[in-house]
Amino acid sequence: KPVQAFVRVKPTAAFPQDMIKFGLDNKSIDIHIDRDARGGFVNNSHTDWSFSMDGLLHNTSQDQVYEAVAKDVVAEALRGYSGTIMCYGQTGAGKTYTMTGASSEYKHRGIIPRAIQQVFKAATESVDLSISVHISYLEIYNEALGDLLAPARGTRATPLAVLEGPQGVCVRGLSIHHVSHEEEALYLLFEAREPKLTAEHALNKNSSRSHCIFTIYIGCRSNIYTNLEGMNSRITFIDLAGSETLRMSTPAGQIQRENSYINRSLSFLEQIILALADPSRDHIPFRQSKLTHVLKDSLGGNCNTVLVTNICGDAAHVEDTLSSLRFASRMRWIRAEPVPNITLEQEVSVKAWEDEINLLRRELALQDVLANRPCVLHKPLSSTQRVAIKSQVYKYLRGATRRIDIVNVRQVQEVFKQFKAILSQQQEEVENKLRSKYILIDKEELAAGSEAGSASGSDLGFVEKLREEALEPAAPPPSPVPAEKEDKKSEEQIQKEKLVSSAPERDLGGSEPPEPQEESPTKAEDVEEGANEQDRADSEKEHSKPPAGEESQ
Repeated sequence: KPVQAFVRVKPTAAFPQDMIKFGLDNKSIDIHIDRDARGGFVNNSHTDWSFSMDGLLHNTSQDQVYEAVAKDVVAEALRGYSGTIMCYGQTGAGKTYTMTGASSEYKHRGIIPRAIQQVFKAATESVDLSISVHISYLEIYNEALGDLLAPARGTRATPLAVLEGPQGVCVRGLSIHHVSHEEEALYLLFEAREPKLTAEHALNKNSSRSHCIFTIYIGCRSNIYTNLEGMNSRITFIDLAGSETLRMSTPAGQIQRENSYINRSLSFLEQIILALADPSRDHIPFRQSKLTHVLKDSLGGNCNTVLVTNICGDAAHVEDTLSSLRFASRMRWIRAEPVPNITLEQEVSVKAWEDEINLLRRELALQDVLANRPCVLHKPLSSTQRVAIKSQVYKYLRGATRRIDIVNVRQVQEVFKQFKAILSQQQEEVENKLRSKYILIDKEELAAGSEAGSASGSDLGFVEKLREEALEPAAPPPSPVPAEKEDKKSEEQIQKEKLVSSAPERDLGGSEPPEPQEESPTKAEDVEEGANEQDRADSEKEHSKPPAGEESQ
């Protein structure tokens, strides 16, 4: 939603109705300025301007101003939404009166005292919520930060600095005071007003020469539901120093220097507002001045922002009035997206989870009672219970029992844990036994070795076969055979021994042995033919021999 902008007109004895006119809807204001005769006959300067606001506060009381401007912002802050209320205008237009009021009469109190009253009234009437309130008061004078609530406010021994962190912008060294009731907060507020830097000005006898920022920090916690998250919000009240042209204020010396700082910081503030109103801008120059840097989280963003523009209802100040209305109109261009500031503290979170666990345990106990089951303690298992479950698991594996007593989920988890431990133990025992009897070879190493010797896989298989035969027990001696068969067998044995002797050489040397030279087919046929002729000659001799009986005759 857009930033809300209201205009409050300071009443005067001679209000220029021909120059300042209010709309019938009480939300628009028209300004008319006659052309200056010194401009000549050709004068193209504007003479009429029209501005739309969220409300015009003319001839209104302090109570009516608070109802229109701040009441909803404070109510939203009690629900976790931060808020900012800022007063802008020329010197003597009534900014400080609107913000803090007059201490002479109770009905003339301003926005800040009434906001404090509303916060503590809500804290008193609320039974379910515990509301804590803290306050701080910052002053920016000539680009120097000052703490109006510090123990030694007159001195600035401890320099303040604007820092940015995860929680946003903060002022290091700024004192934040806890207040428990309304009177204590009002006492700190009005006591801090006394040493505020003021000076006698041509437009105001007690002109504020510094920007003042009063902040109320609100913390809400539930008294009933401890599992609810907390809410931290703050309301920032900004009383800006008066803006005026040098020709109207007729400054001299120190006042001229102060006006220079004031106008420069307000000019930077207007640049920030123009940058925030432009959605195409990627960078917002908040660090140009201390004022804009401190107000980084208060201008738009995630908080409710309201601007009160104070103008003088006097014809002599119509140009300053026009400048203030332009500022208010630009402020309405800014879009804000308020979100609740919900915090989750660690201690609150732990306490909430403990309460939730205890509640669930009571509900389980009630279910056991309704189901006529024995009461089960839903707590972590003790060492004795773990030993008992382990014993039951071993009995179940040995067959000594057919069931394991289980009454809750923790015992189920412990049973599976014991099964897993027993399985791991058995695997380790089996592996140790195998290692004691056999040489275990890793499959990956075996695959790597087989790839290295894949050039002659058949020779390796033959070698393995010979090794197996060598490990077998010795066979009984063979029966005697004829000489010719023995000679024939000896040749085959010689060939086999050659292969046996060559295979290990190849296996150990890593290179393939030379192939045995085969005999030529002609030589083999001659040997075979000679053996056949010898057999025929022997058989003829046996047939030609006469029997033993014939020789005796």
